[in-house]
Amino acid sequence: MSEPWKHETEEINKLLKEHFGKADDGQAIFRIVWSEDQYEKRMTKYSDSGLELLTPEVRELPKYKQWIHFKYILERLVAIPEVSNGQLAGKKVSYEPLHVFEDKFGYPLPPKFEVAKFIIDTVFAAMGQELLGPKYIDPEATPEANAERVAKLQEELFGNETEVGDALAHNQAIVVPRNYEKVKH
Repeated sequence: MSEPWKHETEEINKLLKEHFGKADDGQAIFRIVWSEDQYEKRMTKYSDSGLELLTPEVRELPKYKQWIHFKYILERLVAIPEVSNGQLAGKKVSYEPLHVFEDKFGYPLPPKFEVAKFIIDTVFAAMGQELLGPKYIDPEATPEANAERVAKLQEELFGNETEVGDALAHNQAIVVPRNYEKVKH
């Protein structure tokens, strides 16, 4: 399966870079990536077939795809502590996951700037920090437009969730065919 929302992700990543800034070397502080495309050079003591090597070596290994399949991930650029520095082949910074775009059942969700911004703002608030860079102000943000946008997001995320729908989805409901006739005993 290829990356389904590639163009949208590129636009969201531009917004994330504009809104939350970039590091001194130009890398975005936050980005959204496709789980299947991410690799990193790591120090490992195992071959590709799983055999233990006599001496550890640096290999390019999948970052997420062995655990997270066909989903978008919000990442944050962080400094690597000296203790862990040997694992990532001498790198000083690395992108680490903040959020996987999936619903409560593990099904993939499309990446959304609003969701990423909410998560990043929540992380900063929990850390007691202010936002980095200038605060993004949507010129079309009226109270009515915000309420409509929230309603649309809620419909996209939770629109078909009912007790009956959940019971059917988890094989905990009984479906009676419409041509069913009750047999009298």
